[in-house]
Amino acid sequence: MENILVADVATEGMAIARTEQGVVFIPFAAPGDIVDVQITKKKHNYMEGRIVRFVQKSDKRTEPFCEHFGICGGCKWQHLPYAMQTACKQQQIIDNLTRIGKVELPEVMPILGSAETVGYRNKLEFSASNKRWMPIEELQQIKERQANGDEITPEEMYGLGFHIPRLFDKVLDIRKCWLQDDIQNQIRLTIKRFCIENRITFFDLRQQVGFLRGVIVRTTSTGELMILVIVHENDKKLIDSLMTHLLKSFPQTTSLLYVVNGKLNDSITDLDVVTFHGRDYIMETMEGLRFKIGPKSFYQTNSRQAYELYKVARNFAGLTGKELVYDLYTGTGTIANFVSRDAREVIGIEYVPEAIADAKVNAELNGIRNTRFYAGDMKDILTQAFINENGKPDVIITDPPRAGMHGDVIDTLLFASPERIVYVSCNPATQARDLALLDKDYRVTAIQPVDMFPHTQHVENVVRLERR
Repeated sequence: MENILVADVATEGMAIARTEQGVVFIPFAAPGDIVDVQITKKKHNYMEGRIVRFVQKSDKRTEPFCEHFGICGGCKWQHLPYAMQTACKQQQIIDNLTRIGKVELPEVMPILGSAETVGYRNKLEFSASNKRWMPIEELQQIKERQANGDEITPEEMYGLGFHIPRLFDKVLDIRKCWLQDDIQNQIRLTIKRFCIENRITFFDLRQQVGFLRGVIVRTTSTGELMILVIVHENDKKLIDSLMTHLLKSFPQTTSLLYVVNGKLNDSITDLDVVTFHGRDYIMETMEGLRFKIGPKSFYQTNSRQAYELYKVARNFAGLTGKELVYDLYTGTGTIANFVSRDAREVIGIEYVPEAIADAKVNAELNGIRNTRFYAGDMKDILTQAFINENGKPDVIITDPPRAGMHGDVIDTLLFASPERIVYVSCNPATQARDLALLDKDYRVTAIQPVDMFPHTQHVENVVRLERR
């Protein structure tokens, strides 16, 4: 399709064009672009395509700062000015709440933009592959060299970076990522160089063989550093050599860990993490509170903006010091401990036992005596019997995963009948669905979008509901 005018920004980081043949969704396009498009998918009511030529670039565009833009699936909006990104996210919130929720809404407050648009993440995960993703031209050259009997070196083939979207076995080798402090670039490149020089194999995602599987780097605003190396083979000699080299290269490391993952999937939640050096956790601070973050802990990945998000949630809760608060999906108890000084008591519930253990430690670290935490599946723990035993909450704060709240949880919320519900969401679509289910007993009285992830389509939204 030729000379297609891109009309607007759409969902999932796409842009949208409306043609005589139908609606086309196009990645990495900007409103005002005129492009030639190759159709890659056809459905009965829409198409997807990719840009093969720019006829005319939009004057709304800005120059992407990352060399991996357009291949890496992480920062799909780098080509849009940040003000346009936040405006699109604001509209995304409005569209989801009105079209899906279909409930009466107050005016949506202006989105809180992130003060930092690069280097804002405190955690990144990188995967290793012995067959990195390559553009077609480079891949063809490799195949021709192999056919001629030329040796292909690990340096040419190995990749340590991010998975290519929709291609589970393809990893894009990242030379520089802008999302976190530059220390993660130094660590990643050091690991790759050491493994290549010492003939340490990278993981083969299809054959499920190889030594190095990945690395997770976590940092804090206080300057602490965690390095978690994931290996596939429990080779003590190789583990010791790699970890010793990392410690020598980065002596400032607070927590140097490794985990052996011989499973078919990448999850480490059910695996033992070994401390090679230092502590098995790092510490973050927020408003005078200290939070322990372990290798499996959930903590908002934009620390500075998380503070803004939690202040909104606390403000919406309207606490006076007399309230019993339930904090659902509490994670490591960050919100629960954050609001505890303004509440009579806070009860936190979370699925991951390790997170609840950290939540209890965090409360103890900060001398907080009015929080209690329970581990288990939300729909199994939060029952009418639980509420009868622990007391009906005056306020419920809920921060569910992208899938939103289970129907049983919503039924229990309606049974609990708190005066206010503060709903923090990372997915406005499922939030809108849940608001519709709560609408018979609750009206929405405040809406505050918060941008936690610049250059991506993701947005957090906080909604206050009050009992009718």
